[in-house]
Amino acid sequence: MSEVCGYVSILGRPNAGKSTLLNALTGIKLAIVSDKPQTTRTTLQGVLTEEGAQIIFVDTPGIHKSDNMINRRMMRTVRSALDQLNVLLFVADASRPFGAEDEQALDLVRKCTAPVILVLNKTDQLKERHMVLDQLAAYKERFEFAAFVPVSASKLDNLDVLKKEIIARLPEGPALFPEDHITNLPERFLGAEMIREQVLLMTRQEVPHATAVLVEKWEEKKKIINVRAVIYVERPGQKGILIGKGGDTLKKIGTFARMEMEAFFGKQFFLELFVKVKSDWRESPEFLNEIDWRKMTGDEQDDSND
Repeated sequence: MSEVCGYVSILGRPNAGKSTLLNALTGIKLAIVSDKPQTTRTTLQGVLTEEGAQIIFVDTPGIHKSDNMINRRMMRTVRSALDQLNVLLFVADASRPFGAEDEQALDLVRKCTAPVILVLNKTDQLKERHMVLDQLAAYKERFEFAAFVPVSASKLDNLDVLKKEIIARLPEGPALFPEDHITNLPERFLGAEMIREQVLLMTRQEVPHATAVLVEKWEEKKKIINVRAVIYVERPGQKGILIGKGGDTLKKIGTFARMEMEAFFGKQFFLELFVKVKSDWRESPEFLNEIDWRKMTGDEQDDSND
């Protein structure tokens, strides 16, 4: 078998299960997951290396309307994922009837020149098989997909079939990364995302969207990693919700985030969490640059068009 290698972007509407799919395909939790729309705010890279093939997955934010600066950046990230890729996975929620927003998402997919595979996710939530066929028909009559693969990312169902369809469309070439390479994301960004995931899981209404996490200290010692992070919100009322009565909510966020970090990195953590108010941070290019993982690696974007 010839060696193949290539980039595979994952696109779809919010809550279609893109991040769950990335985690399932790579076998490691790289992307945080919640039932809140726009949980993923930037591109996330996950690398799967198997015998004869290396797949570089690029997860993206959900396709949505750009009503503020952070959303505009997120959608620019989505559009950039259509460049320099070998295969596109368009992830659709099988439990949700095809509608106008799906049609708008397909408008973006139509700009892609690479093969597009329709990944009909969450099939485990359908009661009858014909519902999968109805969904496939709705998409098939609107776009010429290279393949159609029904899956359940959360149940790890039919992922082997999906991987075969991807590998069959990758170009021949050597692996671009070492066999043990998993992601290009810096550790402090992954830590910040684990904290933000707990905020998403433990808060409701407007608080999740108004929250950003910035790791101010990531100090590795022989047996422990010391981390100090700030959770930013936009209003004092949101700060009160995050802290909770007697600091109870913040303590829970810190405890569960620390457990996630220790499981992922395999080391003991000492985590300090603070909550600060920063009005309208979602409209601040300076702050958005500060929380962008590319700044942590020196691979910064040109944000002059914001």
